[in-house]
Amino acid sequence: MNIAFVEIQNFRKLKSCRVEIASQETILVGANNSGKTSAMDSMILFLKKHRQKSIATTDFTLSNWLHINQIGTQWVSADVGTIPDLTLEQWLPYLPSIDIWLDADDADIHHVIHLLPTLDWTPKQKLGVRLVFAPKDVKKLYKAFGDAFRSARETEPAPLETEPGALSKAKRRLSLWPGSMREFLDRTLQEQFGVKAYILDPAKCCDPEKGVAKPQPLPADSEPMDRGPFDGLFKIDAISAQRGFSDPTTEDESHSGFASLSTQLRQYFTKHLNPSDSPDASDIEALEAIEEAKAIFDEKLKTSFKPAIGELEGLNYPGFSDPRISLTSELRAVDTLDHKAAVQFDVLFEGGGTAALSLPEQYNGLGYQNLISMVFSLIRFRDEWMRVGKAAKKQSGDDTIIEPLHIVLIEEPEAHLHAQVQQVFIKKAYKVLRSHKSLKDDQLNTQMIVSTHSSHIAHELDFTCLRYFRREPAAQKGDIPFATVVNLSNTFGDGTETSRFATRYIKSTHCDLFFADVAILVEGSAERMLVPHFIKNGFKKLDQSYISLLEIGGSHAHRLKPLLETLGLLSLVITDLDSIGETGTAKVFPERGKEYRTGNTTLKKWIPKKDSLDEILDCSADDKQSNNKQIRVAYQCPVKLKYKTDSAEEEATPYTFEDSLALSNIDMFRNLESPKGLLKQLKQALGKDTFAEANKEMFDSVTAKHSNKAEMALELLYLTEPSKLTPPSYIHKGLEWLEAKLSEKKSDSLPSAPESEND
Repeated sequence: MNIAFVEIQNFRKLKSCRVEIASQETILVGANNSGKTSAMDSMILFLKKHRQKSIATTDFTLSNWLHINQIGTQWVSADVGTIPDLTLEQWLPYLPSIDIWLDADDADIHHVIHLLPTLDWTPKQKLGVRLVFAPKDVKKLYKAFGDAFRSARETEPAPLETEPGALSKAKRRLSLWPGSMREFLDRTLQEQFGVKAYILDPAKCCDPEKGVAKPQPLPADSEPMDRGPFDGLFKIDAISAQRGFSDPTTEDESHSGFASLSTQLRQYFTKHLNPSDSPDASDIEALEAIEEAKAIFDEKLKTSFKPAIGELEGLNYPGFSDPRISLTSELRAVDTLDHKAAVQFDVLFEGGGTAALSLPEQYNGLGYQNLISMVFSLIRFRDEWMRVGKAAKKQSGDDTIIEPLHIVLIEEPEAHLHAQVQQVFIKKAYKVLRSHKSLKDDQLNTQMIVSTHSSHIAHELDFTCLRYFRREPAAQKGDIPFATVVNLSNTFGDGTETSRFATRYIKSTHCDLFFADVAILVEGSAERMLVPHFIKNGFKKLDQSYISLLEIGGSHAHRLKPLLETLGLLSLVITDLDSIGETGTAKVFPERGKEYRTGNTTLKKWIPKKDSLDEILDCSADDKQSNNKQIRVAYQCPVKLKYKTDSAEEEATPYTFEDSLALSNIDMFRNLESPKGLLKQLKQALGKDTFAEANKEMFDSVTAKHSNKAEMALELLYLTEPSKLTPPSYIHKGLEWLEAKLSEKKSDSLPSAPESEND
């Protein structure tokens, strides 16, 4: 049995989304504030019974409070003697809920029989349960809110008029609680609301549309289940991101899952190994040793304290009827681990492997301390599930039945792990959770769900495990931005040449594309080195964003089109004109009216999908954008400039980035001191008598086989101050477009009322 997917509704910014859960490892990725934490919290809060009381009014989707407040207004505005709509149906579209859809087979029937929607159900169908945070009793809520609201209005003083001549004409009045349904529930939510479970109909389960889930509506006569739907089915454990650092949710030990190793070992010993707890034959020797040590220590106590107690007796205490003072010790096995140095790290060994020197736990590197502690948390989760050791003897009745599914939620494990340790952890985590002899049986399954901002973690696992949280702008005024979730197994796992290329390329570079606000694809290493300086010195808003800069080249950039479109990532592709002759593939100096073509695959097959050089040079700004206006291409276009101070303006079309940069910084290039390589050749070209001669010589230099463009960029950074470089016009316009689109996207994402929203 596995969870196939969950559909989350009205929980923070997750208005309606589906998260597909892989059979083993699922990694939630996405930019900041895209909804990953909301998804993790929704599963923890709804699936762990004792955590359901932590659901708060801030967990409701913010824009839904407008509608919920309207329900309250209708209630208190109803005519006397008129009973308003007191059904649950009017509440359901605005309440936080999560649908859990399970894959189960014949062997699981005895576990899930209470979830079967009909007697005609077959294992080919999924099983669905909706958990919704709803009013416990709508009529009681109606009465409680109405009484509180009317009492407040009757008690409020009359409005105060402003004094004559005052600048403000507004009236002031004291507003008593509650002024709205939101205010009322801020104080009484847990008293009035609770989680209800409903069985769903597999026949009405439908696929999302444009990433937005379409959960089935509940029939009007739906009755909630009278028992916990997942009791005995799931064991749920979680490691939160904060791990105890000013995080109120970490009161729950199983939720935080993180403490010093000595603390965790002590907890593990108490639960699974303590010889004093339900002892068996294997514990007798240890118990005898403890008893013998206790007897010896008690005798030592009596001898040592005899003089002191004798002094007390000299004070006529104890008297005839008073009890005599006697000292005895209590020696418990677990106490031997209850000190800071209980865990030691051996650092120097003598011959034969015997430890000569050791240090307490706190002296080991923090990254490895946290790695060891987190892995031990996973071991503890697994052994609690498997009822290892003494834990098995403590169970009774239904508790002896091992749940068929273990769900482990890990939120941002990189929070206290450095890069190398992150990679070690994610490679080993699932194996640790399955490392038990009883887990060879396929009937006991483990699903691990990890949210992360770490490209190192995303890099280590198969990309088909990734679920990308994609930020979407608010659909209309008054709404908030929301998130949709993309299953990247459909992008990386379809077996096409494009998907194989995308996988291999991202694996060979960085995975920060999955966490970026925008992506910039550049032609070569020279652009990769200099474009960040252009951004830093000329585009402050863009510089404040998370940018993924990928060096991919014009002949391959178009292969990332499916991935960029799937991610919905705002992208700028900076590429080269690459002019070639009317026939063949020979490079030619770019000129109009000669029926030249472009050799750049991105320009031919992606944007603007043109082959003719003249048509490409005549493209408008709109022609350089994708249909959805989310991707733009930037390439060399004709520039007009004065080659010499006293000459007229002349026009030329650069061939590549390097000669474009030289033409944009003519005076700087001419004044370079002792340049080398390609930079030296460009300086010499700009010393020619005519503009035409200069352009021809620069073209020959940048197209020569021996030209080293990366070396040119490095030499330029060494000889000049990057802030003084003027970006080529086509790059400047491209970055202007990117910055404007990013600002527009952020503006569209702002709610009408500025309220904060959790990740």
